[in-house]
Amino acid sequence: MNIGILGLGLIGGSLGLDLRSHGHYVLGVSRRESTCTRAIALNAVDEASVDVSLLATAEVVFICTPLSLIIPTFETLITHLPCTTIITDVGSVKAPIVSEISPRWHNFVGGHPMAGTADSGIEAAVPNLFVNRPYVLTPLATTPPATITALEQIVQQLGATIYHCLPEEHDRAVAWISHLPVMVSTSLISACMGETEPSVLQLAQNLASSGFCDTSRVGGGNPELGLMMARYNRSCLLRSLLEYRHNLDELITLIQQEDWVNLEKKLQLNQQARPKFLGG
Repeated sequence: MNIGILGLGLIGGSLGLDLRSHGHYVLGVSRRESTCTRAIALNAVDEASVDVSLLATAEVVFICTPLSLIIPTFETLITHLPCTTIITDVGSVKAPIVSEISPRWHNFVGGHPMAGTADSGIEAAVPNLFVNRPYVLTPLATTPPATITALEQIVQQLGATIYHCLPEEHDRAVAWISHLPVMVSTSLISACMGETEPSVLQLAQNLASSGFCDTSRVGGGNPELGLMMARYNRSCLLRSLLEYRHNLDELITLIQQEDWVNLEKKLQLNQQARPKFLGG
């Protein structure tokens, strides 16, 4: 199958590596000629160009651009495609993307692979990035079954676990487990940098180990991703942030009141709840 990838960063490049390993012919498009050259050298694509018309022969196209560019990219892309081409995206917010594109392209299915690293760009692309990771598809009642099936077959080749849901359900769910953690993590880093005694701040930086590394990782990632999460999933993110603040206030109150019994109960409940989010 001829598969197009528009956007050759971490996700697009990793998709290309895996799709080529399964015998697909991969056409890549990037804004930079240097990225195209590098993608070919890394065997992430068979052909690459800065010209979107390269994808005219693709049977399926993955839009792997930043969230803010998905719709403008789609509008340029469709001038080069027959109506039979299947289009999907990999954006971390689905409702605004699906509501804008689906009425204009019958064979569109919103998608979101829940995989990634702290790195970005074509150099960060790795094989098997999606193995055993969730891959969300958000087809609508009007989406042709054959289109859904074709995309499912490709995702299954990636080794990912497929989940179907409504775009709005997706956005509420990822606000809790993806977008909220980014904001909490970045707040943690900001709070630590608020230490006013230089020697104490330096000591904290020297002593930081696995606990700080784990809890600060997503907050120290690509700023553009965090901004796009907030901009395009604003209402769901605000809802989760307010609930988080409520829980943080509860912890502050328990500690202020030296209510160690109830603090321990809360910590125990959270210890029991955490595996439910990691079992998959």
